[in-house]
Amino acid sequence: MDNIDESIQLDREALSLCPEGHPDLGCYLNNLAALLNDYRFGHQGKSDDLDETISLYNEALCLSPVRHKSRDSRLYNLGTALRDRFNQRGDIDDINRAISLYRDALTLRPPGRRKRDVTLCGLANALKIRYDKSHADEDLNEAIELHRDPVEYSRTLIGLSWALCFHFTRTRNTEDIEEAIELSQESLETFPPLHPDRYASYRCLQEAYMSRYRVQDNPADLSLAVENFRRHPIQGFPRRIIMAYNWTLAAEQHGHGSALDAYVMFFELLNAHLSTRSSTISRRQAAAVFRYARTLPVDAASCALRRHNLEKAVELVEHGRGQQWSLASRLRTPLEDLEAVNPELAHKFSELSKRVSDTAQGSATITDRATADQAAVKYRRCTEQWEAVAAEIRNTEGFSRFLLPPSYEDLQVAVRRGPVIILIASQYSCNAIIVPTSGGALHIPFPSLTLADLAKLKDDFTMAIRHASLMGPTESRSELIVLLREIWNEMMLPIVNVLRHDLKVKPRSRIWLCPTAAITSIPLHAAHPSRMKADRSGREPCLEDMYICSYTPTLSALIRSRQTMKTRATPSFAAIGQSQPGAGQGTALATVDSELELVHKLVPPNVEFTTLSGNEATQAGALEALQCNTWVHLACHGKQDREQPYNSRFAMRDKPPTLLDIMDNNVPEAEFAFLLACHTAVGDEETLDEVIHLAAGLQFSGFKSVIGTLWVVDDEVAKYVVEAFYTNIFKDLKEGVLDCTKAAKALNHATHAVKKLVPLKQRIVFIHIGV
Repeated sequence: MDNIDESIQLDREALSLCPEGHPDLGCYLNNLAALLNDYRFGHQGKSDDLDETISLYNEALCLSPVRHKSRDSRLYNLGTALRDRFNQRGDIDDINRAISLYRDALTLRPPGRRKRDVTLCGLANALKIRYDKSHADEDLNEAIELHRDPVEYSRTLIGLSWALCFHFTRTRNTEDIEEAIELSQESLETFPPLHPDRYASYRCLQEAYMSRYRVQDNPADLSLAVENFRRHPIQGFPRRIIMAYNWTLAAEQHGHGSALDAYVMFFELLNAHLSTRSSTISRRQAAAVFRYARTLPVDAASCALRRHNLEKAVELVEHGRGQQWSLASRLRTPLEDLEAVNPELAHKFSELSKRVSDTAQGSATITDRATADQAAVKYRRCTEQWEAVAAEIRNTEGFSRFLLPPSYEDLQVAVRRGPVIILIASQYSCNAIIVPTSGGALHIPFPSLTLADLAKLKDDFTMAIRHASLMGPTESRSELIVLLREIWNEMMLPIVNVLRHDLKVKPRSRIWLCPTAAITSIPLHAAHPSRMKADRSGREPCLEDMYICSYTPTLSALIRSRQTMKTRATPSFAAIGQSQPGAGQGTALATVDSELELVHKLVPPNVEFTTLSGNEATQAGALEALQCNTWVHLACHGKQDREQPYNSRFAMRDKPPTLLDIMDNNVPEAEFAFLLACHTAVGDEETLDEVIHLAAGLQFSGFKSVIGTLWVVDDEVAKYVVEAFYTNIFKDLKEGVLDCTKAAKALNHATHAVKKLVPLKQRIVFIHIGV
């Protein structure tokens, strides 16, 4: 990468020295574009590089009128870049224009002309790509005809092999697939062992053997296909990730025993790929490119469960989910244990972590591409030094797993205070895994539940909550009760039976729910049997009658929160509210100021208290209050941005503090946050089953215990929940010490206490996350 970056830097410098109208300007533009696309984009997959490539090639083509000596190559180059962008984003206009450009280039490269073979191959490949999208037979037929043009270029062998695979799938002509395999093997012989272009040959062999296996059902072909999936030649991460993804699909579809290996390979490659990105935003952008693979964490866990390997299932779902948080938290790893063993190494790692963090923050706001390139080089070199010290730490006795994906034994630390229930929603099966406080994990299958059922249940809840705002209280409550009964019967009742009878978990104990995929939007904590025989108090016992429910995005998040509880700061409480948000941030909230007064009255008098409202409740003021206080109550509009989740925000007087702003805060002494705002615990739908929302962001920044919301909050009735919550949590304080670990129990008590005052949809909107 250093070689590529230096080449790009030199080309940018040459281009800056080339005046407008210079006869070589098009050549410099073309050279820089080639470096950005053929090399750096191929290795790193950055969309910015691809967009700049197309812009540069367009500019170079404009400088190449008809009869210009380089017009043919510039037509071809622009076509190739547009084809690459189609492969990444799927815009049909890109592949259509690419084909048109290839045709224009071909007319300028008649038989006998240099590089005609390359152009034939490019056009044929583009036609195959469009055929794969539109299934127009004329595209495939023309591609095969073009590939059979008498040329001597190895990539044409690969291209013809691909086309014959497609043709075999359609015609079942054995001669086609035999020739495809022969051509792929022949193409491998044209490259030395470490040549990057062997990647295409391996892919062709994978497809050829898989195509023949699907038709002839010979297990040997499946084994040969998997053998080629396992080969990872020198290529950039994006292509290797795609190869691993295709391997998971093939292994799952045909029940091959290599499926778990494929999942592990995918997660390792994706994690390595994301770790090369300097900023949180760029990591999410890199992950979103593979949005089609966002179900892989739960699919991997389901695969392990079908092989009766529960511990591996827990490891895989943990490794695959929460990668954004894991990567961001690496630089905030507690080092107390390492300091006790090797203080010098701990100090060295801490200093390098700060340097990497500072370098990343410095590069996040750079817009000039040349300056951004230099910052990326600096970041990569800092990261290499940081990784070298991390490797040195792993050689220290007792730290062999330092910053590596946690093993099952590592993850068991999360369940010291109560079991964690991981709920898995996969296309292959729906299950729960209970990780108990002692002993092995327990598997609870949901045989009658499918992913489609869960998606419908999620949508039904969304509609029911909307109806609750329009219909009468009795009608809307009935609709919700039916759905809560379905959650109970299909998911929570089998879990409760295991907790009560197999694990002997005592009533009113703490349990943690770790939902995945579609289940993250379903209020599991509110599951209710409705028709179960009433207990002595006359109430029908529901999940929250039996246990104190909390949520956790991942087991690692819960572990990190507990690790940072070793040091306790002098408690301080900030009540932040904004009743008159700035333009475009929402309507006025009439009850905010009275709510802040209520909270002030309920906080013990010996606790330092700060109120931030009106003109003082600005972006900077709110962030400072979050930075400087151990307990925070926040009352304002909240907005979850589904397209750009790191832009999710709280409404303030001037401009909103975003999730990204909150994550930049590092407050290891923070303890509790009550987020009385809408949609503060709703996640990201683009990346690999991540939980990217405001409540998780507060937890990441240092708050160990957070109350968030799943949907819209009604301020008029929420005040009753707030009053009941703080009254309970501040009751019977021992030695005047605030205890954030009591938040889940206090919320449970509050929602029971206000049943006659608060509608069902507003009682179940609140969830507790963390310790």
